[in-house]
Amino acid sequence: MPQSQPQLRPRLRPVIAIAGLGIESSTFSPARTEAPAFHPRRGPEVLDRYPFLTPGQPLRDAADWRGALVGKALPGGTVTAAAYAELSGELIDRLRELGPLDGLWFDIHGAMTVEGLDDAEVDLLARIREAIGPDVLVSTSMDLHGNVSRPLVHLSDLITCYRMAPHEDAMETKERAARNLVDLLASGAPRPLKAWVPVPVLLAGEQTSTRIEPAKSVYAAVEDVEAADGVTDAAIWVGYAWADEPRNRAAVVVTGPDQAAVTAGAERLARGVWDARDDFAFVAPTGTLGDCLDEALAADARPYFISDTGDNPTAGGAGDVTWGLQHVLARPEFKDPSGPVVLYASLPGPSAVDTAVKAGVGATVTVTAGAEVDDRHAGPLTMTGVVHSVRHGDRDAGTEAVLRVGSVIVILTRLRKPYHLESDFTGLELDPRTADLVIVKIGYLEPDLFAMAADWKMALTPGGVDQDLVRLGHHRIRRPMFPFDPAMAAPDLTARIVAPANRPLTGPEE
Repeated sequence: MPQSQPQLRPRLRPVIAIAGLGIESSTFSPARTEAPAFHPRRGPEVLDRYPFLTPGQPLRDAADWRGALVGKALPGGTVTAAAYAELSGELIDRLRELGPLDGLWFDIHGAMTVEGLDDAEVDLLARIREAIGPDVLVSTSMDLHGNVSRPLVHLSDLITCYRMAPHEDAMETKERAARNLVDLLASGAPRPLKAWVPVPVLLAGEQTSTRIEPAKSVYAAVEDVEAADGVTDAAIWVGYAWADEPRNRAAVVVTGPDQAAVTAGAERLARGVWDARDDFAFVAPTGTLGDCLDEALAADARPYFISDTGDNPTAGGAGDVTWGLQHVLARPEFKDPSGPVVLYASLPGPSAVDTAVKAGVGATVTVTAGAEVDDRHAGPLTMTGVVHSVRHGDRDAGTEAVLRVGSVIVILTRLRKPYHLESDFTGLELDPRTADLVIVKIGYLEPDLFAMAADWKMALTPGGVDQDLVRLGHHRIRRPMFPFDPAMAAPDLTARIVAPANRPLTGPEE
């Protein structure tokens, strides 16, 4: 009788939880963000956010992934204390219910402002650490417009961010963060070293797009540093310009097992940001809205795109500033329906949308919209036009109604919505490619819009994300800071080696 073979115990996969809350919060906007805006996913549905964690993908099979709670909101105003308490409390409760963990992937944006907190992500991760323990390995993934304080580096074992603006590598970055965590757990290696350099530069994303120099070259150096022996990951954060907190500034973190390598890499990247500070420029030609309209009307290029930048909802603007649309509708060129076709996206107005929906397509209506949240620059706008189309069920807008006012086609929304995709327009029976002008509340054009634009200018308009940072009036950022102090002395760009999470954080919070 053959001898029975010994039963081999299956190799256990590491247990990794996924959790995070993400939003850009403008402290210069009067808007407030409530819990439903985060559209939180819970439990197994968290994994559905990430294509690389679908069944059958190698990374999915490399660990036992367990979703806790992940919520991502459109950029907006400060998060209310009640909303944060509700979401963070549930997130931590769900983590506790998952049992012992080997790792946590902390998926955040990095620019969330909460009433009463100066560093919300640190507060959240510190509370998570209390729940899961100091020995669980944490990999943090962020937007490059997030803020990286020393305590956030301390509480993270691995930390990385996007390398492109616009963020065409968002999912690639998240996958890198997850894979680095899996690899570290599989290797059994000690926690990596973390070299952090705060850089006293605070610029808007529209001045630091990686489509153009100098950001293109500054960020190209990240891959060079990452490729060095002894380095696991490298990252540069531009920081978030439209919040007024001590943590708001650029930063560099390089992680890896070799102290000399991570130190040299971090200092190289930090010098690259600092040395380029005077060369950062807007990603497109800029001007007043009036100048942009004049140039667009005089040009042959069609469609001509204009960014209404000051109220950009994807930078944190309230989205309902009427200043730009008021100036457009006041132009004599657009009074007649046979004038140049202008698409304007967009203006929230719940009652205006209700009126248009009730009247129906083809009806002439008079509605009032906008300035319910941010009325500092212009009041509510009343307009009369023909209902062109209606659409229900949008994730962000809820219901959209299109109104033709003269030759201006205005998209009205129940709730604010960014218009980044060609399908955002075509789904409303609009063709941006055949319009003369397309005016969008946005900063730099997202890829779909950029590909459509025959020409483009950025209008420097007022709002909660005004591109004139000095005009906004920061009072709490660390000074000196470029460009607020253009003649400042050269800063200390020495890399700080930050202690691992299971040891006390020492040193000043620079």
